[in-house]
Amino acid sequence: MLKRPTVILAFLLILSVAAHAADGLEQRLGKLLDEAERLTPLRTVAIAHDGAVVAERGYRGHSPARPANIKSASKSIISALVGIAIDKGVLQGTDQKIAPLLQADLPADVDPRLQQVTIGHLLSMQAGLGRTSGPNYGRWVASDNWVRAALAMPFDDEPGGTMLYSTGSTHLLSAILTRRTGRSTLELAREWLGPQQGFSITAWDRDPQGIYLGGNQMAMSPRSLLAFGELYRSGGVSRGGRQLVPADWIKLSWQPRTASRFTGDGYGYGWFIRQIAGEAVFYGWGYGGQMVYVVPGRALTVVMTSDENGPAGRSGHRDDLHSLLGRIIEATKEVREARSN
Repeated sequence: MLKRPTVILAFLLILSVAAHAADGLEQRLGKLLDEAERLTPLRTVAIAHDGAVVAERGYRGHSPARPANIKSASKSIISALVGIAIDKGVLQGTDQKIAPLLQADLPADVDPRLQQVTIGHLLSMQAGLGRTSGPNYGRWVASDNWVRAALAMPFDDEPGGTMLYSTGSTHLLSAILTRRTGRSTLELAREWLGPQQGFSITAWDRDPQGIYLGGNQMAMSPRSLLAFGELYRSGGVSRGGRQLVPADWIKLSWQPRTASRFTGDGYGYGWFIRQIAGEAVFYGWGYGGQMVYVVPGRALTVVMTSDENGPAGRSGHRDDLHSLLGRIIEATKEVREARSN
């Protein structure tokens, strides 16, 4: 049996090794973030590991504390609100048909297929309706009723078919939440997700009817987006110990239901899915390179924001961000291995 001084000495030794490992990780990450400055569009990076912020950096006058337009990374937030609404009984579930919920805005000559579109189809971008993103985005937001215009898009596929990435789909979800609760989506986000320490939406565009734009034009600080990612990494439990997002909803959201024809990455309910550095990575992605990555296997959440005016996909910047995440993952592995040795 160990004597008390021996036990205390062993405990202090463990603490010393853990502190040294943490210092080592922060040093490695600091070096990686120094090198990342060469990625010209990159504006900020924030990293949380084992529930604590371990590194962050701002480039070219930008700061992780200041709001940024997270673009389509906000689709992951819309998904969270839908999951909470289902848990609260506001919505019936992902198989619920959307036509009865949006009856007032259905086209006069409604395509019968619109009656088959479900909440789940909108979440996974499998509604079949023509896209309102890409080349159609400008015309869509110039319309006088974005909900009606999204519902009037011609069908390019059957409901439940291939992935047709469209901000109109997530905007329909924002409209459904607004009409079912009688409250704005911003109010819901502040009430349902606001208890997560650090989470805050500072600005958000609305359509001509006053509905907050589901899945685009949302301003949050990178630190706030990191807090949201951490909420998912922790199974929906806030830093204060409250279950804000149902754990089962996170599992459902991270199940691949289709795949992007542009990247081949899987897509669930508002989250992309891919392997990076040998780890399962779930991520929200906004135009230009606004990223929230969750890597459960490494207890890791990473946020990156970039210049919102350039296409991250075609320029190769998105691949650079994935590569940077890969190096961050490897750094956590190396430090963990050093700690175990």
